[in-house]
Amino acid sequence: MNFVETVEDHWRRAGFRGSMSDIKHGDLTRWISSLEQLPEIELRSVSFKDTVQLCGTVGQEEKKTLQSIIDALIPWRKGPFHLFGIPIDTEWRSDMKWNRIKDHVELDNATVLDVGCGNGYYGWRMIDAGADSVVGLESSIVYVLQAALMSHFVGSINTVVPWRYGETDWEGGYDVVFSMGVLYHQRDADKHLNHLSNNVKAGGTLVLETLVADNVIVPKGRYARMRNVWCIPTEDRVMKLMEEHGFATVELVDRSRTTTEEQRPTRYMPYESLRQALNPSDPTLTVEGYPAPERAIFVCNR
Repeated sequence: MNFVETVEDHWRRAGFRGSMSDIKHGDLTRWISSLEQLPEIELRSVSFKDTVQLCGTVGQEEKKTLQSIIDALIPWRKGPFHLFGIPIDTEWRSDMKWNRIKDHVELDNATVLDVGCGNGYYGWRMIDAGADSVVGLESSIVYVLQAALMSHFVGSINTVVPWRYGETDWEGGYDVVFSMGVLYHQRDADKHLNHLSNNVKAGGTLVLETLVADNVIVPKGRYARMRNVWCIPTEDRVMKLMEEHGFATVELVDRSRTTTEEQRPTRYMPYESLRQALNPSDPTLTVEGYPAPERAIFVCNR
């Protein structure tokens, strides 16, 4: 199978019946043309630790081709990765967030749904933690293709499909559902939580990570330079909402201020990042004058 056929086969295995030809994006042809040049590399070993790493013997020309493909898929926001000798230093040190989560959720033999998963980095960490399989839902096509680059070599145990969660129901129940960095982007948070609840099996777990504040923030315009932040809730508000959606226990397991060590521009994400979103005179505030980003992790059990 060629690259597109392999991707679509992985999508079908994950329960998605769409095809690459259904996707409308101005850069899709360029991205696919680049990915179709992927060299044949024998995968010798993998590591799904802090840096997700694929290892194999790669010649100089193969490595040059792979580098050009990685560059064609910029920006890389979640990671880090190390692909056949090429380190990809992503905008987010996503390992830092995962290390705040990993001791609070049981993933042995679990089926997992990761909503708004980006390029699937966390899915590989979930597989390393014992998950049986991970399906990721992501509306940004470049991140879906970054994930497909990885799955081309590793297979379909962690598959990211192009899906805008909430517009149409995603069918199926999962042992563990993750929604990280998604809630505050929803115009209707209650609707989003209802969808998440429907995808958690009886006795299952939802891991919800979101921006929070001491007082509810409804931005007038942008928040930390982001256009689509509709509401930043308090911890208590999140816990009440989860109880209303049928979760028997809701535990706040971490609250941390986002730092410029964790989120910053890199060679693979060379645009504005957190530093440009903070008040240069007072980094406890955003450039708009709101409290700087703090993120909380809630583990909710049915």
